[in-house]
Amino acid sequence: MKTVRGAKAKKYAKQFLSLVNLEQVPEIVAKLEIIAKMMKKEKLFRNMLTSPSFSDEERAGVIGYLCERSGFSEEVRKFLTFLGQEGVLIGLSEIIRYITAIYMEMKKKVKGVVTSAVELPESFKQKLIESLKAITERDVELQYETDPSLIGGLRVKVGSIMYDLSIKGQLGLLRDKLIKG
Repeated sequence: MKTVRGAKAKKYAKQFLSLVNLEQVPEIVAKLEIIAKMMKKEKLFRNMLTSPSFSDEERAGVIGYLCERSGFSEEVRKFLTFLGQEGVLIGLSEIIRYITAIYMEMKKKVKGVVTSAVELPESFKQKLIESLKAITERDVELQYETDPSLIGGLRVKVGSIMYDLSIKGQLGLLRDKLIKG
């Protein structure tokens, strides 16, 4: 069982993206994520798909049956079968992460998470998206979460950049400045 990290996971992600219609990527990735979650949650299922004790034919049969019963596309079946033959199916979550990142880059999009103390009004959400689009020069897809411990304000994470405009975050900065003197 091989581990899949970095450049190797990226290579498989690029292969996947070269084989599928880009408009189908979000739907296919959602289905691949279901498989990855099942593998993480169910040890027997993970072992059946990754153990060298099973032949490529047996593994392909299980993948084919799973895809047929779940209504997964032929692309999903072929990709999972290929990863199984390569012995890297254990790294599916990492490969999915690269697929998503490369796809977002190709589509000139970026994902972000906005955490606020209370539910934000739609008008504010729209202004926030427009502001982030101007900053990142990309279309922005935001996921919204609430966390009452922030007290007020919000925290925005876009890509690897965090903007902490929460009262909790500002109080933490003030505390650090007071401690340092």
